[in-house]
Amino acid sequence: MSDADGPGRLERRPIYKGRIVDLSVDTVRFPDGSVGELEFIAHAGASCVLPVVGGLDDDDPDVLLLRQYRYAAGGVMWEVPAGMPDRVGEPWEEVARRELEEETGWRSDHLRPLTRIHTTPGFTDELIRLWVAWDLEEGASNLDDDEFVEVVRMPFSRALDMVRDGTITDCKSIATLLYAACFVLKGPARRDGSPRP
Repeated sequence: MSDADGPGRLERRPIYKGRIVDLSVDTVRFPDGSVGELEFIAHAGASCVLPVVGGLDDDDPDVLLLRQYRYAAGGVMWEVPAGMPDRVGEPWEEVARRELEEETGWRSDHLRPLTRIHTTPGFTDELIRLWVAWDLEEGASNLDDDEFVEVVRMPFSRALDMVRDGTITDCKSIATLLYAACFVLKGPARRDGSPRP
C-alpha cells in the first residue's frame, strides 16, 4: 500500500486466483501524484540452478541444460532447472536443491547463491534466485505431469554459444549462464587467467 501521499498501491481489485499466479487490477499513485490503473500479477518467486558436472575451477566444465516444452512460448526452450516453493516459507536453497534433482535426476551438496532477478517488473513481482551447483551425484528425477523435459549435458562454452546465437532465449537461463561466466566459472570466459571477482 502507499504511505500517505507517496507512490504505491491505493486499491487492489482481484480478477483471478490461480495455481501459479494471481491477477489483479491495482489503482496506483505514481511518483508525480497522478493516479491510474495497472494490471498486476502476483507470483511466489522461484529458484533456478546451473548444474556443473565437475568442479567450479575446471576448464570449460560440462553443464546440464533442459530442453523443455513451454506452451506459452510456443514450443521447446533451452533452460536451467527452476521451480517454485512447494510450501510457504520453503528456503530458496532448498527449492534449488529439490528442483535440481526433480528435473535432472542429479543432486549436489554444493550450492552457491549467485544473484536474483526481477523477470518482468512492468507487470509482475516475480523474483528468481539464481544458484550454481557442482560436484553432482546421481539422484532421482520426479517430474510434474505437465513437465516434458530432456536433460542435455554439454560444455559450458557451448551453452554460452547458444546464448550468443539466440538459441537460448529464456531470461533466467541467460542471466544464470552469463553471471556464471563473468563471476564464477573458470571456463572460456576466463581463459586469459584473469582473476574472478
